[in-house]
Amino acid sequence: MDYVSALLPPVVMAIFFIGVVRVIVKTQGGAAKAKEDAAVDAALARAESARQPSAPTGDA
Repeated sequence: MDYVSALLPPVVMAIFFIGVVRVIVKTQGGAAKAKEDAAVDAALARAESARQPSAPTGDA
C-alpha cells in the first residue's frame, strides 16, 4: 500500500499537466487570435518607442 501513496502525487501532477497543455493547445487560434495578436503588437510597439530616445529636431 505504500507504493500507492508514493505514486499518487506524481500521477496527479502528470494528469494536471496534461490537462493544462490540452487547454493551452485548444485555446490557440480561433476568434480571439487576431485580438490577442493585435494586443501583443501594440505592447511591443509601446515598448520599442519607450526604449528609443526621441530624435533631435535639428533646430539650433
